[in-house]
Amino acid sequence: MPHHTLADPAAGQAAQTRLMAARYPSLRDKRVIVTGGASGIGEGLVEAFASQGAQVGFVDIQAEAAAGLVLRLGEAHHLPVFRLQDVSDVEGLGVAMQGLVDELGGCDVLVNNAASDDRHVLEDVTPAYWDERISVNLKHKFFASQAVWPDMKANGGGVILNLGSISWHLGLDELALYQISKAGVEGLTRSLARELGPYNIRVNTIIPGNVQTERQMRWYTPEGEAEIVAAQCLKGRLQPVDIAAMALFLASDDARFCTGHEYWVDGGWR
Repeated sequence: MPHHTLADPAAGQAAQTRLMAARYPSLRDKRVIVTGGASGIGEGLVEAFASQGAQVGFVDIQAEAAAGLVLRLGEAHHLPVFRLQDVSDVEGLGVAMQGLVDELGGCDVLVNNAASDDRHVLEDVTPAYWDERISVNLKHKFFASQAVWPDMKANGGGVILNLGSISWHLGLDELALYQISKAGVEGLTRSLARELGPYNIRVNTIIPGNVQTERQMRWYTPEGEAEIVAAQCLKGRLQPVDIAAMALFLASDDARFCTGHEYWVDGGWR
């Protein structure tokens, strides 16, 4: 893993952001499900919603990391609930989602976060790899939504948040299938917002810039990080807490007329 020098100041700033975070009374006791919630941005989402007093359930393939997160959040108003599940197995995902809906007593907010940005070159893409990448990065977002929107309809409304990516807007190298999927996420959001709007279900995309997570640091040297910061209007490293802050707002009643759009958290990266 490349060594990087910006993590410590950024981590301190993130901790301060958490301490000063806005409180949303409308999120207390809400039933929230997060995919890919054990690490990275997903971990930040689970922690943020739990800190608001929400009931949080999440799925992931990382059992050890998930157990550690649940343990760390042991003082939360509601202890998060974890289900081990590969999101690319959409039949299994449907079962896991229904299990969480049953355990939480419903679903008010779904955050479709799970994704994998493995690098690849065009010559190496096979039909099987294509299908696997689309499943991991796009397909499951539709079927996770399909699993919970009946409950949202029955309860008079809900929120679906899809995590997109700045990558396809920038056209980065060695990410073709990831970028195809993330472009599709924005189309999915627009479609679901239109069809589910009559049931008071709001659907939005959050577009993160380059967020400093353990996974992302696999790809970047200190020089690479410096290039990202130089390309941003705001000079600093995005943290999961910054993405979570947008998710909390969009999930809250404060955003009651926000739907069908993309909300960027990227430091103005161009």
